[in-house]
Amino acid sequence: MTEEYENHSVIVADNASTDDSLFFLQKNYSQIKIITNTVNEGFAKGYNTALKKVSADYYILLNSDVEVTRGWIKPIISLMENDVNIAACQPKILSFDNKKKFEYAGAGGGWIDKLGYPFNRGRVFDDCEKDNGQYDNAAQIFWATGAALFVRASVYHELNGFDEYFFAHQEEIDLCWRMQRAGYKIFVVPASCVFHVGGGTLPMGNKRKVFLNFRNNLIMLAKNLPLSEKFWKIPFRISMDNLAGLQALVKGNFQTFVAIQCAHYHFIKWIFKRKEEKKLPKVKMKKMKGVYTGSIVWQYFFNKKKTFSEIVGFKK
Repeated sequence: MTEEYENHSVIVADNASTDDSLFFLQKNYSQIKIITNTVNEGFAKGYNTALKKVSADYYILLNSDVEVTRGWIKPIISLMENDVNIAACQPKILSFDNKKKFEYAGAGGGWIDKLGYPFNRGRVFDDCEKDNGQYDNAAQIFWATGAALFVRASVYHELNGFDEYFFAHQEEIDLCWRMQRAGYKIFVVPASCVFHVGGGTLPMGNKRKVFLNFRNNLIMLAKNLPLSEKFWKIPFRISMDNLAGLQALVKGNFQTFVAIQCAHYHFIKWIFKRKEEKKLPKVKMKKMKGVYTGSIVWQYFFNKKKTFSEIVGFKK
C-alpha cells in the first residue's frame, strides 16, 4: 500500500477490544498510531469519536476483516479529487473465501428500492453473484459500504458523521442518503478491489444483527423520506417486517421473531426521543441515484429474479 500511495497514514481505532490485538500491534507495528476508545461505542459512535482526532482530506474507513489489494487507493482518490461533489466511494467488494464471487456487504455498489430495502450490484438479499466483470464500470450509487468506505472528511463532519443511535448496521446507508440530500454524489470504483470476510463482527442470523437491521432501517426511512412517502411506506414496511417475523416463527426461529418485534418497539421509542438533526432538503427517492423504483421483494420472491441485472435491467 505504501509503494502505491505515499500520502497516507495508517491509524487503528480500537473500540475497547478484549482480545490481544492491541498487544500484537504494539509489538509488531509500533509505527502505527492507535486511538483507543475506553468503551465499545459501536461502529457508528466509535468512528465518530476516533475521527474527531484525525486531520485529513479523506478518510478510508476500513474494517479489520478486509484484505486490500495493490493499488486500491489511487483510483478512488483520483476520482474524488476530480469532482468535489463526490462525498463517498467504495471499491468492488469480493468474498475473502471465494475471490471470484461478490461479497454481501457492498458487492459492486449499494442500491435501494422504493420501499427502503437495500441491495447491491452483484448481491440481492442473500444471493451473491459470481464476478464476471459485469459491474466493472465506475458508477453513481445510492450507498457505499462501511466495510471499505472512502469519505470526504469535510462532508463527514458537515453532516455530523454517522448517526450514533444506530450503533451498527445501515448507518453508512443513512449517511450516504443524507449526503445525497445535501447535493453530494456517491460512487463505486471497481478499478479498486478488496476482499471481505462476511459476518466478521456479527454472523448472519444473529438476533442482535436482526434487531439492529430492522430497527435501523425504519429509523433511516423516518429520517430521510419526505412526509408524503413516509406516511404510507413506514406502515407498509412494518407490515412486511411482521410477515417476515411470522415466517421465521413458522420455521421455528423464535429468536428472529422476537428480534423483529423488539426492533419495532425500539423504533417507536426512538420516535419520541429523537434528536434534532441538521436540516436537509427532503428529496423524493425516485429523484436520487441508485434507487430502483420497483420492489425487490416482489421481483426476488415472486418473479424469481435473483440478480441485480435481471431486476434493474442493467447493461454494461
